[in-house]
Amino acid sequence: MQTIKTKISEGGRVVIPSEYRKQLGLEVGDEVMIQLVDGEMRIFTLEQAVKRSQQIVRRYIPEGRSLSGELLEERRQENLSE
Repeated sequence: MQTIKTKISEGGRVVIPSEYRKQLGLEVGDEVMIQLVDGEMRIFTLEQAVKRSQQIVRRYIPEGRSLSGELLEERRQENLSE
């Protein structure tokens, strides 16, 4: 992985190099997540955060089980009983 040197400007602003923005598909005004892990700052997209969360949850859900499907079915049953 290439390392690029940059400076922190007034207000704590850091410029994300255009090469990195292109690779991440980031545009002006997009939101990113920042996380401090073991003394390192990590910047990632909201899409990456969602994927990570899904991977974590997926570890605890048996293969073939759909939590969203189960939730929809519960809501259907509730509507039928009203």
